[in-house]
Amino acid sequence: MATEAAAVDETTKEGFVRGLGLLDSTMIVAGSMIGSGIFIVSADISRQVGSPGWLLVVWVITGILTIFGALSYGELAAMMPKAGGQYVYLREAYSPFWGFLFGWTLFAVIQTATIAAVAVGFGRYGGVLIPWISETNYLIAPIRISSSYAVSLSTAQLVGIVMIVLLTFLNTRGLKLGKLIQNTFTFAKTGSLIALIVLGIIVGLAWHGDIAAANFGDLWTVRGSLQDVGGGLTAAAALGLFVGICVAQTNSLFSADAWNNVTYTAGEVKDPKRNLPLSLLLGTGLVITLYLLANVAYLVTLKFEAIQTVPSDRVATATMSVIFGPAGATIMAVAILISTFGCNNGLILAGSRAYYAMAKDGLFFKKTSNLNRFHVPAWSLAVQGILAAAYVLPRTVKADGTFGSLYNDLLTYVISAELIFYILTIIGIFVLRSKQPNAERPYKAFGYPIVPAIYAAGAAVILVVLFVYQTTATWPGLLIVLTGVPVYFIWRSMSSKRGVPEQS
Repeated sequence: MATEAAAVDETTKEGFVRGLGLLDSTMIVAGSMIGSGIFIVSADISRQVGSPGWLLVVWVITGILTIFGALSYGELAAMMPKAGGQYVYLREAYSPFWGFLFGWTLFAVIQTATIAAVAVGFGRYGGVLIPWISETNYLIAPIRISSSYAVSLSTAQLVGIVMIVLLTFLNTRGLKLGKLIQNTFTFAKTGSLIALIVLGIIVGLAWHGDIAAANFGDLWTVRGSLQDVGGGLTAAAALGLFVGICVAQTNSLFSADAWNNVTYTAGEVKDPKRNLPLSLLLGTGLVITLYLLANVAYLVTLKFEAIQTVPSDRVATATMSVIFGPAGATIMAVAILISTFGCNNGLILAGSRAYYAMAKDGLFFKKTSNLNRFHVPAWSLAVQGILAAAYVLPRTVKADGTFGSLYNDLLTYVISAELIFYILTIIGIFVLRSKQPNAERPYKAFGYPIVPAIYAAGAAVILVVLFVYQTTATWPGLLIVLTGVPVYFIWRSMSSKRGVPEQS
């Protein structure tokens, strides 16, 4: 009875239970950020910028933008500690229309396709331990539905779907279980990343000092395999280097993304006016520090040219192989399995709260506005899980006849669109200070107006470069966002007929 009474005391007007403390919230931030990207993307970045120094600069820029973004978001999170996070901020700063466009893109691609990508990554690395799990071991061979697309079910895809179903189900059992999984796996993968860093630096300096000397003794000379970053430009020229640094942010920013997911769960955070801003700062600060040190570990153990050409871009695996020999690949696979499992738990837990908030406004499926007996949005979790699992099946057909994954293309398209929403949200701080000057602000953005302005300006420069030099990967993203326009008016009309009051 005492336990039940405590639960009731923590229950909000919406029916959520405020069961996330500062540690839990920080683990959602860090756990959602750390997936498989940090173990892979540095290879692609190294080809885009061409030198060890510029590789580190890319991650420093990502770190500055991420932490500045988190410091700025803290004001909005403390001001509006409600389920839905960024959707609510855009709704209040601009209008329900802009909030919906973000929420729609989050559901249609950002969250669901990311969950699919992380799940298949889990299956792919599971194949290192269990050879039966493979992207080419088909239960249903690729069935072409056009010259460019097919559907298939490999054992790796099956494992990915099972992972999504399992984590979705576990999160319907209540916040207590969801946060237990999150905390356990975030601690484990943070420890794995720290071990990679410490061992990489110690072994690299002790056994391969010549490699560290070669990379850090010549930080800025552009060399090795260079990638066309758009318009025939490479890092060999000054303009190409600038474009390369901006284009590389699609890799590093995406690897450090999802830090804002904790804001979706604001309705379940204890003392949110304090803990939300603090968890954003602690979580992003921890992860960005580890990401920078991980790249130092790569540069201490591997020649820069080796990073550029490592098989399948598996930089971390190559680093572990230097430390542990042939066993390194297996050890790294286990670390990535832990990392991706924890990452997807955070994404699944948090994303469902955004759709719940949209449904409360009459802008999403009606049933997703309901909480189950465990005080979590089970229907919202289910709808998200169904679409994420569906994204695992479609394949793209490459020119050489091999198969890619549809979700990878969709994520590439919406990275730029997601950056637009980040910029709009940060600018929303200025808008709300004008529109609601007397609103309670328990935490005010650190360094306002300079810090938010730097984030908005820096992100805008990257965005302009992407739209100019990466047209095929950016303009389709706007089309995906725009599909939400007719959907918004359809849902607005349906909710009006049901008598749902329109948000101002």
